[in-house]
Amino acid sequence: MFIKQVKWLALIALAIFLSGCFSQDNKQIQVKLQGRTMGVAYHITYIDVAKNSEKVAKARKADIDQLLKVVNDQMSTYQADSELSRFNQSRLLTPFAVSPDTALVVKESIRLAQLTEGKLDVTIGPLVNLWGFGPQMRPERLPTPEQLAQAKAKVGIEHLAVIDNTLVKALPELYVDLSTTAKGFGVDKVSQYLEGEGVYNYLVEIGGEVRSNGKPNPMRDWVIAIEKPVSEHRTIQQVISPKDNGLATSGDYRQYFEENGRRFSHIIDPDSATPINHKLVSVTVIHPSCMTADGLSTSIMLMGPEDGLKFAQAQKLAAFMIIKTDNGFREVYTDAFKPFLVEKS
Repeated sequence: MFIKQVKWLALIALAIFLSGCFSQDNKQIQVKLQGRTMGVAYHITYIDVAKNSEKVAKARKADIDQLLKVVNDQMSTYQADSELSRFNQSRLLTPFAVSPDTALVVKESIRLAQLTEGKLDVTIGPLVNLWGFGPQMRPERLPTPEQLAQAKAKVGIEHLAVIDNTLVKALPELYVDLSTTAKGFGVDKVSQYLEGEGVYNYLVEIGGEVRSNGKPNPMRDWVIAIEKPVSEHRTIQQVISPKDNGLATSGDYRQYFEENGRRFSHIIDPDSATPINHKLVSVTVIHPSCMTADGLSTSIMLMGPEDGLKFAQAQKLAAFMIIKTDNGFREVYTDAFKPFLVEKS
């Protein structure tokens, strides 16, 4: 048995290497910041006036690093003393106080669970851990039916509630994993910070989740590319311009393990308690909230190609899906996604 678990960016940023493309009269430059958070890299590009830009950028990076550290301190399952880890470790059924941000992300996760009829379930942590895609070590053998049944008995979004700024569990061993929404929330948080600084032309990306606003220059929009879902190399499937929106991509082609020639995705279906096994390999969702786009892209991946497309169309979501065929890949997208497509040159 071996596991292939690569930290990856589902989106390749394009047209962000534009420093020096502004006239001297405008005195504007492109500022780039990068670092690491939540186990992945982040990249931020924004437009600023040239005067004191280096000094201001250093201060902003320090602020952003601290902001993202706080999100990690609140919602990480890899950090034993985070708010979420302490809630998971608690066996009490009484309200557990958390920050307003953690309460907000859990509340949105519950809303999405209800919207998707349980396909997105942030209490699925015991199953994620059992299959080896959480903070716990990878087991030597595949889970047995008995182990899956035991883990599934600890899962259920109906056992989780948010009351003001507290979380309440109805099962002592309930375990919440916000990996499907917290990264998108981090993107939104950084975007809010930049706008609070008076920066309105920016591209924020954390581990493949993106939010863009404004333009990199007066002549064009921010342009990014959806990656072709192949693990051997990186190439472009479709170029898009998300406008002033958040964007998230969910895929199963870079995080999986194999045993006896069978591939096991890191995306676990709460209904079957097993990794997904269908032809849908990548979903990109554009939404005003990157947190919401993050959760919806995973939800559609869980639903599969037919049900996922029906759901996206019914909810009027801007969704782009890549489906594996015998001859390669097929693109399917909703009507709401069409305005964001950029013609391939």
